[in-house]
Amino acid sequence: MEIKILGSGCSRCRELEKRTREALEKAGFHASVTKVDQMQDIARYHVMATPALVVDEVVETKGRIPSVEEVIQILIRHFA
Repeated sequence: MEIKILGSGCSRCRELEKRTREALEKAGFHASVTKVDQMQDIARYHVMATPALVVDEVVETKGRIPSVEEVIQILIRHFA
């Protein structure tokens, strides 16, 4: 599983990364987490509002910070 956090590196993007890592730990999943901060790379995902959470190349959330519990549910869907 590959997870990407799309955003410029702002506090909201850092919070999404923190919650994502916490969700991985709570759920007991292992995955790589990469930050994507270049606008041309973010644009490839057709994301206009950051932060965005991408799991296995699927944009799961954009423009908001999901709760840890919501991230866990997203991860479970991808692990199933």
